Amino acid sequence: MTAITTAMVLAAGLGTRMRPLTDAIPKPMVEIGGRAMIDLALDRLADAGVETAVVNLHWHADVLERHLAGRTRPRLLLSDERAQLLETGGGIRKALPLLGPDPFFVVNADTLWIEGIRPNLSALAARFDPQAMDICLLLAPAVASIGYEGRGDFLMDGEGRLTPRPERLTVPFVYAGAAVVAPSIFADAPEGPFSLSRLFRRAAEAGRLFGQRMEGVWMHVGTPEAIAEAEEAIRRSKD
Repeated sequence: MTAITTAMVLAAGLGTRMRPLTDAIPKPMVEIGGRAMIDLALDRLADAGVETAVVNLHWHADVLERHLAGRTRPRLLLSDERAQLLETGGGIRKALPLLGPDPFFVVNADTLWIEGIRPNLSALAARFDPQAMDICLLLAPAVASIGYEGRGDFLMDGEGRLTPRPERLTVPFVYAGAAVVAPSIFADAPEGPFSLSRLFRRAAEAGRLFGQRMEGVWMHVGTPEAIAEAEEAIRRSKD
């Protein structure tokens, strides 16, 4: 297994459901337990061996850029989307020249979880097999996640191969906001805004979308009300 030393951190979203907190700051700077969510994500990446992280900027880009200026680990490169918000897939495509030719982590800047015994990003990297996979997603059991009330995202077979949720069904696993991605999956991707979920579906159709079930507890912090619930879960995990 080749170590994964590069990451894309998706931090450009508008954070509309987190208003009014995001009226003046980007959602990744919302604090959980006294620390910005993006710092928690970057710390996890550094601990997993990531040396360089590319962070995209759009909403309150100047504020986020100033916040990140003091970080040295991992080394940060900024992908500027001030002129146009490119969504998750378009943002990564724009940043590919900064990410290099090897598989890389993709992490939502506002994803949050309580670790289990083995760090989840290290487990995700170890699971990724470039011969068999284009994308490997970190997945959380929907019923055990905090603050999540959706119908799940994926079915997973015994080998870890994923099928996106069929319409009208409820499925066991939800995407936890972290993945390992082969840059080749972007070879035919369009310029401009598009969702990363388009590439998830393409990889699934080719039988090359896999999942790694996370250890610990994933927390969906989508609204201001969810912050207290997440902080309480973190506090209980330390007792």
